[in-house]
Amino acid sequence: MGEASKDALRLNFDRKLKLEFHGVKVTSDAGLLAYRELDDVFGLTDMVACELRDNRTGKNTQHSVRALLRQSIYGRLAGYEDTNDAERLCVDPAMRQVVGERAKDKTAGSVSQMGRFETEILTQPRNLKVLMNQPGQWVDKVHQRKPIKEIILDMDSSDSPTFGRQEGSAYNGHFGYTCYHPLFLFNQFGDLECTLLRNGNVYSSDDWKSVLEPAVERYREQDLIRYFRGDAAFADPNIYCFLEAEDYFYAIRLKANNILYGKIEHLLTRPAGRPPKKPIVEYHSFQYQAGSWDTPRRVVAKIEWHAGELFPRIGFIVTNLRWKCSNVVKFYNKRGTAEQWIKEGKYALKWTRLSCHDFVDNQVRLQLFALAYNLGNVLRRLALPKSIKDWSLRTMREKLVKIGAKVVKHARYVIFQMAEVLVSRSLFCEILERIHRLRPILIETG
Repeated sequence: MGEASKDALRLNFDRKLKLEFHGVKVTSDAGLLAYRELDDVFGLTDMVACELRDNRTGKNTQHSVRALLRQSIYGRLAGYEDTNDAERLCVDPAMRQVVGERAKDKTAGSVSQMGRFETEILTQPRNLKVLMNQPGQWVDKVHQRKPIKEIILDMDSSDSPTFGRQEGSAYNGHFGYTCYHPLFLFNQFGDLECTLLRNGNVYSSDDWKSVLEPAVERYREQDLIRYFRGDAAFADPNIYCFLEAEDYFYAIRLKANNILYGKIEHLLTRPAGRPPKKPIVEYHSFQYQAGSWDTPRRVVAKIEWHAGELFPRIGFIVTNLRWKCSNVVKFYNKRGTAEQWIKEGKYALKWTRLSCHDFVDNQVRLQLFALAYNLGNVLRRLALPKSIKDWSLRTMREKLVKIGAKVVKHARYVIFQMAEVLVSRSLFCEILERIHRLRPILIETG
């Protein structure tokens, strides 16, 4: 009876084994400490917290805005996308260390504290505006340490399925279900420059200027070569004119029509003979002006003949690039990486989990997911060694973030005794060394 009253669980296949749960002393997310080190190097969460306004008074301020923000971001990075997860996370030793401040010695934010932070504090108009500007500002902070010579912006929309009567959700005929329809803008490194949550029934390019213009404004005074890519949903003369006025080169897919087909009619005759296994590819460039355009623009056509197919595959791209046709098509095709980055956000961070009723609450959630995504992506491209450079964000979460550790406290130190299964000590050490090399060197004067 004495042993039966203890918390340890017993297993029948081996009665010598006991299972004990020590949530305060053991963590499954010790890898978050590497992300926190990177955060400290660039001062990312500090930069956000300094701009947020805190309207709490009295005992409601047990945790600072900075601490709550870190818990929101790091929780999502570790795969805890809901504020209800704070019930366990608030005592997790890894989460308490990355949150810092009061959480180190006591607990991190509770479910109610995190809920109020995300739905009351961050939803204030001024705070929401600050939050929506942060992904781009984080990117700028990284570029200050790692300068670039060109910027390529990829814009795309996606779906976020909804369930129940969530404000702003609507049936979308393209996706075939009820959803939100967020818009994303990435750069060539996979960093998320800006994102916007929109109603489910809007067109793919709706409100494009709210997403594109802030990024264009940030890069306007920098000495960079600027590019933009988008699919056929962004074949809008207003976008062309905007990009041309801002000195951007662009490649945007164009929807086919009879006039465009007429321009390549001489290339639509099927090649004679048995088709080879390798597709026959032809290109053609011509000037075209749609009825809504104020000036003719260059259009590049690609015609592919595949074995076993009666008709060719045809694509049109409107562009102001002066490259040869094959290079324009090759450049445009790299736009597909933006779709891959959106999938990473869905599967690794679950940023389609927008389950609040109020639209503005879900807008906040999407922005928090965006910050978590950028923190993970920056670590991937700047701190991962060559041997694991191709890890996806999902792999990073499962192998790097999810490192088990036992926590031992001494008077002067807190020691994380980390498991060495998927990530060895030498590999983790190399990641930390790469992060440390990003820290600015302070030069003493006088």
